[in-house]
Amino acid sequence: MDVLSLIGLTLAFIAIVGGNFLEGGHAGALLNGPAALIVLGGTLGAVLLQTPITAFKRAMSIVGWVLVPPRIDLSGGIDRVVGWSMTARKEGLLGLEPLAEAEPDPYARKGLQLLVDGVEPEAIRSILEVDLYTQEARDLRAAKVFEAMGGYAPTVGIIGAVMGLIHVMGNLADPGQLGSGIAVAFVATIYGVAFANLLVLPIGNKLKSLVQKQSAYREMLLEGVLSIAEGENPRSIELKLQGFMD
Repeated sequence: MDVLSLIGLTLAFIAIVGGNFLEGGHAGALLNGPAALIVLGGTLGAVLLQTPITAFKRAMSIVGWVLVPPRIDLSGGIDRVVGWSMTARKEGLLGLEPLAEAEPDPYARKGLQLLVDGVEPEAIRSILEVDLYTQEARDLRAAKVFEAMGGYAPTVGIIGAVMGLIHVMGNLADPGQLGSGIAVAFVATIYGVAFANLLVLPIGNKLKSLVQKQSAYREMLLEGVLSIAEGENPRSIELKLQGFMD
């Protein structure tokens, strides 16, 4: 569980609701079904219009990373690579085959299998870089789905505000209708701005940072596998890979 994300979501909610309360408002004033429908429905519709289905599905599948991020252990990964290099030094590259078969990480497993197959270092780099950049690009596209939501939501909120004011202007002769129209106008704006700046934009940036962290981990594995293929000393490999540590 990412404690900072949980604290951030809670603090943002408390700040909005608490600030409204301190100003003399009440929670019900911030609840408005039509405004929520306009902002959430309009934002989602705009994003679906611009986003390929594969990117949208990937975005929905990784949004949970905000609260439960994938475990990325750079230090443990370096220890694993050093262990592989020691095995290769003692038993030869073929000695890595049992480790490749038991490796749960598909990227690391592919790198080990390329070593076992005796592929040249430059070919190994080419193959693993394609995987690295493809995965990174796919996940960054998914993160940008939330950035797009953050771009559209405030504008859709303004549309909701204008619609509310149109409703107000059309009912000037009926004072009983003015309150609900004005409420939709202002609450829609709040929903749009808050949804963008307190939720989806932070989610997008959080996902981008996690994607970059995953890519750094894969780059570390790539350099480790190449070092093993070139026959470097395990101690030298360890010192080189420690440069990836924060």
